[in-house]
Amino acid sequence: MVKNILRVFFIIVSFVGGFELFKGLVPSLIETTGLAIPVPTGVWFPVLGGTIFGFIFYFITPALIDNLGRLASWTDNKLRSIPTQDIILAVVGLVFALLIGLLLNFPLSRIPWVGPYLSLAVTLVLSYLGVTIVLNRKDEFSFFANPILKRSGNPSGKSNTPPPKILDTSVIIDGRVMDICKTGFIEGQILVPGFVLEELRHIADSPDLLKRNRGRRGLDILNTMQKELDLDVEIINKDYEDITEVDSKLVKLAQDLDGEIITNDFNLNKVCELQGVVVLNINELANAVKPVVLPGEEMMAHIIKDGKEAGQGVAYLDDGTMIVVEGGKRYIGDNIEVLVTSVLQTAAGRMIFAKPKSSFPEKVSMKQ
Repeated sequence: MVKNILRVFFIIVSFVGGFELFKGLVPSLIETTGLAIPVPTGVWFPVLGGTIFGFIFYFITPALIDNLGRLASWTDNKLRSIPTQDIILAVVGLVFALLIGLLLNFPLSRIPWVGPYLSLAVTLVLSYLGVTIVLNRKDEFSFFANPILKRSGNPSGKSNTPPPKILDTSVIIDGRVMDICKTGFIEGQILVPGFVLEELRHIADSPDLLKRNRGRRGLDILNTMQKELDLDVEIINKDYEDITEVDSKLVKLAQDLDGEIITNDFNLNKVCELQGVVVLNINELANAVKPVVLPGEEMMAHIIKDGKEAGQGVAYLDDGTMIVVEGGKRYIGDNIEVLVTSVLQTAAGRMIFAKPKSSFPEKVSMKQ
């Protein structure tokens, strides 16, 4: 709706501009240049000019609006990372510099030939110096900024806006991020890069059935997040043509926007740590809130396949945690009681090692 209103507004403005241009400027140019062309008279000529400009802006307005939207989004994301105190002090320094430049402009403009250009140069230099000097000495101006910040409810001087959260492909397909967002543990704007969305589409169009289902699941989850969540879930069409890897693009985007990456990819987690990018790992969160399993505890396990080592059987908890049962191969297809012997917990997930309860003489297995 907003785009349509802006499109109509630009068309009207372009029509008026073309009308005035063809009404006054074009005839004046024809007379000035002395071309042997009759000067158009009548209202039809300005109307023709307005119509031409209106048609031109009718076709270029959608691209113009999209570019303005990207510019506004980029500016907003950049400003979010700047403390409010710095913004206030920069504005104050700029105002004082412009006032000094205004006082100097009057005598400088009287200098023949170079006066106007010298006035402009002095104003630009003073503006730069005013902002730079104030920001470099911002600690000395805390007496000025702090009272304003306290009145605005931001005594710390830091931005109250949470950094944007950037989703990668794996965490969208995983789907748990939507449930976490519903609980309110994730704050701020949720960003889905265009190259991540494109990768999801490629996976959804894959000839492999498993990959195709995973891709479609990711697209469905993303669609549900946009419609049902109270958070702002936005597709950001920013790409890096010189970078081929999606993970590298994610890191670069997070650095440009001062954002945080949400993922469950162990390798991306490590890359982000090396690049100094904040990463929120869904697996780490899941491990943090899982009930602690201690060695010696009993649990039921449904053995579904054999393990890598001889005689091992493998089972899974409802949340996907792998249980490696020593000597469990002969129980494939059965539900058995096991005793936990050890737990291996990492950022990539958790593994539980156990033995069948029946292998301990002092224990008596429960009847199935």
